[in-house]
Amino acid sequence: MTRWPIPEPMERALALARAAAADGEVPIGAVVVRGGQVIAEGRNAPRATHDPTAHAEIAAIRAAAAALGAERLADCDLYVTLEPCAMCAGAIVHARIARLYYAAADAKGGAVEHGARVFDHPQCLHRPEVYGGIGEGEAAALLRGFFRDRR
Repeated sequence: MTRWPIPEPMERALALARAAAADGEVPIGAVVVRGGQVIAEGRNAPRATHDPTAHAEIAAIRAAAAALGAERLADCDLYVTLEPCAMCAGAIVHARIARLYYAAADAKGGAVEHGARVFDHPQCLHRPEVYGGIGEGEAAALLRGFFRDRR
């Protein structure tokens, strides 16, 4: 089996996930890219901020919108270490993210490949291109280790 190199934006998202884990947050990181350049990033911070919406994707999307001065991110890509939940998938739709790249699938809480499958609904206003499994092994190992240490 050939192992493909992990793209730099996903490597950065994994580094953000490790930083989140070091702070006691669920290890998820996200990066927004436009024209090949990282324009924003985020990591999970619900515990530190006492904000259940402080997911990595939301933080990265908010930072990208602020950096660009626009609520639509139609020419942007989002790299995230875990399949987005329904809330984050909804934010991706509303931001009009062009492409979503995620590492590990989330059979329990994901809403892209699993669960609600937000992008598949006829009411979905926008459907990004979706690419899963990029850096999956690293992201899954990070998550497994984080939860194993807390049991």
